[in-house]
Amino acid sequence: MSKRGLNILVWLLACLPILLAGTAHAGAQKYEPLSASVKSQLSKAVADAAVEKAAFAESPYVQAWLAEMSHRLAKRIPDAEYREDFLNTLHYESIRAGLDPELVLGLIEVESGFRKYAVSSATAQGYMQIMPFWTKLIGTPDHNLFHLRTNLRYGVTILRHYLDIERGDLFRALGRYNGSLGRPEYPGAVYAAWRNKWTYGLTPKARPRQAEATLLKKGT
Repeated sequence: MSKRGLNILVWLLACLPILLAGTAHAGAQKYEPLSASVKSQLSKAVADAAVEKAAFAESPYVQAWLAEMSHRLAKRIPDAEYREDFLNTLHYESIRAGLDPELVLGLIEVESGFRKYAVSSATAQGYMQIMPFWTKLIGTPDHNLFHLRTNLRYGVTILRHYLDIERGDLFRALGRYNGSLGRPEYPGAVYAAWRNKWTYGLTPKARPRQAEATLLKKGT
């Protein structure tokens, strides 16, 4: 190998961690025994219920949000009708779980790249990369994790559960969600996607900035 070729190889090897850091960070939630009360609460949270689209109709802000996010998501989900359903469902499920819908969009980008049928090497499934053990733990065996609403319902419920465990600490909750508790790479990737691609309006932008301060503190 020529000296130039060797130098290029050394450079590529040196950059490999950086290149890999730009790829999906999909991991795996860890199985943890749940108390009867927590299991009951989570089971109730994932119970079947239709999206109440009427809840969006009278809010100009939400309608503007849906229109803007639909525009941003068009390349990832080309079908306009399905994209509308996706965003309505995501907004409904996120708010229902007490989560910022824009945070959830950032998480989905990192977890699956908005691929409905994504499956990780750890067998996590769908948009929010849900581990199959959750259907047995808090749901029913017939819950299809590739179904839009089912996947989003499980995902936001699990993240809400981890936030409650960590008393609102987003850095640690995201680490639990990804199976990388205590490491900064995954929370940082979700935050970056949230801040750079999915914030909308002045009020939502304040939340990523607050998260950034926490992430920087945790990463030191």
